[in-house]
Amino acid sequence: MMEQCRIWFAATRPRTLTAGFAPVAVGSAIAHGDGLFHFASAGAALCGALGVQIACNFANDLFDARKGADTHERLGPTRAVASGLISARAMLLATCVVVLLTVVPSSAYLALRAGWSFIVLGALSAALAILYTAGRWSIAYHGLGELFALLFFGPIAVAATYAAQATHWNWISAMAGLGSGFLAAALIGVNNLRDESTDRTAHKRTLAVRWGVRFARVEYLSCVAAAASCAIAMAMVTQRWWCASAIAAPIALVPACRRILAGASGRELNGILAATGGAILGYGALLSIGWNL
Repeated sequence: MMEQCRIWFAATRPRTLTAGFAPVAVGSAIAHGDGLFHFASAGAALCGALGVQIACNFANDLFDARKGADTHERLGPTRAVASGLISARAMLLATCVVVLLTVVPSSAYLALRAGWSFIVLGALSAALAILYTAGRWSIAYHGLGELFALLFFGPIAVAATYAAQATHWNWISAMAGLGSGFLAAALIGVNNLRDESTDRTAHKRTLAVRWGVRFARVEYLSCVAAAASCAIAMAMVTQRWWCASAIAAPIALVPACRRILAGASGRELNGILAATGGAILGYGALLSIGWNL
């Protein structure tokens, strides 16, 4: 039972949930700075964002196992379905339950408060979370994982969180989401770098598989550098100079970047994955604090 609990916990991949939490924190901080913070709406946005992330993790566990991407050669945490500790049917049910208990009610509440666009956004987010690995034209299997992370855990998530509270959309909030979006893309990129060999065997055509590990290393460094640039740009455009403090998060990844450049591979990249997840959380926290100083 303890082993099953451990594997189930791994299926949620808690460290990846920072990609859902950080943009909600930033969007809420901007709303607070504008005097428009709304606690219930912020909570609903967080519930929806984390629900989408957990549903995506569960769906990945299920469909990667079905497509043969998860084998005994896997270098990341043990997957529940591939290991046989949780049935495919149970994982599919868990995915549906997560969507029904988080994304559906949060989208309905936000639609009542801020407009029908949140019904569309909630439905689209949930669908893409499942289609990330499900189906013939899945996002991850066609090299679009980084773009999905950049948009949906960056500008879209931050702008939507702001709009949920302010009841109108704001381009500044979308701009603020670029930094966390680039770090989320870096997280996907280093994950794909680690899994390049097994993904190639499973015909999972990530960017690392399509264009090679050298490209994947450059991609990671570029995403980290872009996140740092976004912090500076945000401070300059808004003249809220404390926002520039968010640059500390990508700077903290300099040791990880050096290891990437030095050729880190395999399980060694798991530590870099964890560091990148922490940087996403740190970026969101520093930008949120900086906006309100």
